[in-house]
Amino acid sequence: MRHLPIGELAARTGVRASALRYWEERGLLPGARREGGRREWPATAVRRVALVKMAQRAGFTLAEITQLLADDTSPSATRQWRDMATRKLPELDRHIAQAQALRQAVADCLECGCMKFDQCVLLGTTDAAP
Repeated sequence: MRHLPIGELAARTGVRASALRYWEERGLLPGARREGGRREWPATAVRRVALVKMAQRAGFTLAEITQLLADDTSPSATRQWRDMATRKLPELDRHIAQAQALRQAVADCLECGCMKFDQCVLLGTTDAAP
């Protein structure tokens, strides 16, 4: 099996080496083998890093991700994952709604075309205080 030095894993995944070391320490990544004092992970670690990044984008904390990636495949672990995912869905729905509202606001501004931000009627309809 091919192993990737920490620098190569960092480059392939877009995650800094310091984060990879931290994730290893937290148990998000399996322990790296040492070759000449340098950390090396199996090539399968690329997928593991992708899973961690995806879970972070979904709003899971590192502690939650550690639980999700635990090797425990028991029914209680499956139930725990379902419970966590069920609690996360409403939060994701709120983020999606906010992003859609922002997208619509940008589209409305483009349609207006006034480009006078200090006088734009569309921008004056927010609840924010000046």
